[in-house]
Amino acid sequence: MALQFKKLLSGSPELRSLTARAQSLSALQRHLMAVAPPHFAQSSQVLSLQQGTLNVAVANATVAAKLRQLAPELVLMLQNRGCEVSGIRVRVQVIAPPVQPRHTPRKLSKAARDALNQLSADLDESPLRHALEKITGNKG
Repeated sequence: MALQFKKLLSGSPELRSLTARAQSLSALQRHLMAVAPPHFAQSSQVLSLQQGTLNVAVANATVAAKLRQLAPELVLMLQNRGCEVSGIRVRVQVIAPPVQPRHTPRKLSKAARDALNQLSADLDESPLRHALEKITGNKG
């Protein structure tokens, strides 16, 4: 399957250039993660490289301010790794937290409730019996 996917990507000139660009950005991301302090590297995402300027998105203004301060050092370290970077532009892109789905209690079908009631009635006094009674809403 992976071989077919690679064959598809290399089949058309447009997809080849897109693949090369994606690989280039992925390599720049790895280089940035290697040279930046760990907390800042994890909070940063390489967006593009345009005319030698590495465009990086960060999660908040604090990280952005610190990366801007470190930019000259990071540029030198990236250049030492063979990256053709002459500057770094940092942008704040706040990511909204994912919406948590509301927990809706599930309801037992009548057949399931009857079966659990029958099972709890057949059991001696025990934690399992109490749990089944709690699940079915039948308090003994």
